[in-house]
Amino acid sequence: MLERVKAAPRAWPWALFAAVLAGAPWVFTSSSAHAILGQMGIAVIACLSYNILLGQGGMLSFGHAVYTGLGAFGAIHALRLVGDGTLALPVSGVPLVGGLAGLAGAAAFGWLATRKGGTAFAMITLGIGELAWASALMFPGVFGGEGGVTADRTVGGSPWGISLGPSIELVYLIAIYTGACTALMYLFTRTALGRLLNAVRDNAERVAFIGYDPRRIRYLAFMVSAFFAGISGGLAALAFEIVTADAFGAARSGAYLLFTFLGGTGFFVGPLIGGVLMVLAFVLLSEWTRAWLLYVGLAFLAAVMFAPGGVAGLLLDRSSRGGRGWPAARLVRIAGAVLAGAGMAALIELVYHLQLEAMLGPELRFGGLSLHTREASSWWGAALSVLGGAALFRLAGLRLRKRGA
Repeated sequence: MLERVKAAPRAWPWALFAAVLAGAPWVFTSSSAHAILGQMGIAVIACLSYNILLGQGGMLSFGHAVYTGLGAFGAIHALRLVGDGTLALPVSGVPLVGGLAGLAGAAAFGWLATRKGGTAFAMITLGIGELAWASALMFPGVFGGEGGVTADRTVGGSPWGISLGPSIELVYLIAIYTGACTALMYLFTRTALGRLLNAVRDNAERVAFIGYDPRRIRYLAFMVSAFFAGISGGLAALAFEIVTADAFGAARSGAYLLFTFLGGTGFFVGPLIGGVLMVLAFVLLSEWTRAWLLYVGLAFLAAVMFAPGGVAGLLLDRSSRGGRGWPAARLVRIAGAVLAGAGMAALIELVYHLQLEAMLGPELRFGGLSLHTREASSWWGAALSVLGGAALFRLAGLRLRKRGA
């Protein structure tokens, strides 16, 4: 009985995760909301697969988009073969073809990349990423050139009345894959290979001393990561029904790195948070403001300097809670960060409006407030918000250090 009680806290997060996957499409019922939810599921798988390299293996990759891209192209070609009647495969299984394509790419490229670790590994993956992007334009017969490759996800008929045409059907397929891939990647962290990967990250020489080959461990983990990345790419091919050379772009690889770090590489739930943040930034924040890339960059700098554990570290790190719940200083520090961030955002919006949208007049709306570029009160208010929030953040940090939290 005691063992069951101890296991219960580990079971409820999975139950909550399953409830979110099952209930979100019913709570958010519009087609646009389903599209955003689907993209979140795809991004979560991609970020979790990337964290196998970065968080669990200490391998900084600048070319992870190669494997999501290979998965996307593999899936889109498989979908075309299904439509031609050449391939007898249900459309719901097409993302697995993407996973196999990512795995095949990792088997070839990973053999080279994992021969070295550290900076050499990062530079090799960067070179592989650029090679893949250039090849996508050089071989239009395979990658479709600048126009990409298109397909129709409804070609497989409607078994059990499911055609994947309606957005609700697609989003539930993505939810199933998201839940299954998340569970499998968590189980990977509990395997001997996952534990050895952590050991290689911490001290590769000691792992070699006890008889294991660090390069072989990195290589196997690289292929596992690429398989799940390929599934993410395959789901994206189903969702958008088009894949272009941009799937291999360095910007996409950079996004996986940035948002996985923002979510928190030291916690399994961190990449889930990062995947959600990535879609919110690229889809919603980009619609809200022209300065969205500046916000993303500032958030990344703030995380590196003040919260290296990412969002998950702020929420879940037990050392920051002193083992007895959240100390008041911790809550004050978060409030200070929010206040300073709001003030900084107000200043950014004022500057952007003054420089790029002056023809619309001096007034702009920000967070339900009316700001004026020609009134000193708007500028002073935003500046005081930054200074006050920064002071609270600093004082609360000093208090936490005194507590040893």
